[in-house]
Amino acid sequence: MTTPIPRDIPDLPAIPGMPALLPSAVPATAVVAPVRRPLAAAYRLLVALAAAAAVTIDLLLGSPARVLSYFSIQSAILLALVSVLSAKRAWSARRPLPAALTGATLLYVLLAGSVYHLLLADATTPFSMTGGTAPPTGWQALANHALHTGLPIAAVVDWLFLTAPGGFRLRRAANWLLFPLAYLAFSFTRGELLLPGTPARYLYPFLDVDLHGYKSVLANALLLGLSFYALAVLLVALDHARPNPLRHRAHHRAKTGFRLQPPVG
Repeated sequence: MTTPIPRDIPDLPAIPGMPALLPSAVPATAVVAPVRRPLAAAYRLLVALAAAAAVTIDLLLGSPARVLSYFSIQSAILLALVSVLSAKRAWSARRPLPAALTGATLLYVLLAGSVYHLLLADATTPFSMTGGTAPPTGWQALANHALHTGLPIAAVVDWLFLTAPGGFRLRRAANWLLFPLAYLAFSFTRGELLLPGTPARYLYPFLDVDLHGYKSVLANALLLGLSFYALAVLLVALDHARPNPLRHRAHHRAKTGFRLQPPVG
């Protein structure tokens, strides 16, 4: 026969010094509801409108197929789209766009502005586009300055003052060069499809195969690619070194929510 199980089992004494539930250290921001950022949303919407206006002016004043083939136009369109999405997320208190996307957009508009001012607009460089031609005036000049000066500055301001730091990753720097590499292939393909002697067969002098040949153009592309990668690495380093412009506001919001204290002892 087996021994019957007793109906009443006495409670075991609690082990001293062992709480039933151990408190966990949870940051205050984890229990604070997201906050809308209307100023950031308004600024990004203005940037998107400025980019769209500059692209529209160029489309109205030139051949749409040719205008849309410029790297600066393509980067401006990307900036407009990303700015609209970022503005919507800031207005609705949603998580920001992935830093890989915003970092790539920042890099592309900086590349467009840097190449223009350092190579294309400087009459002393062998790739200048200003020699022998009258400078743009009127609406064309306005769009030109917006694309190559205003939009890069606006993107940098957004990055420095409206975006939390530390989002860029070094492993993404090489991936950001895929778009310039694709544009190089597009430039070669476009040049081969157009008849020799067609005006602006190659949109940029340093990519002009008719003048320099493929060997020199590929050498130019390699030097530019290395410079682009160096700029991407610099952006990543600066993104991790710069102060957080949102820290004060985040700290203020944390004080208004539940404050969970870390365990003592």
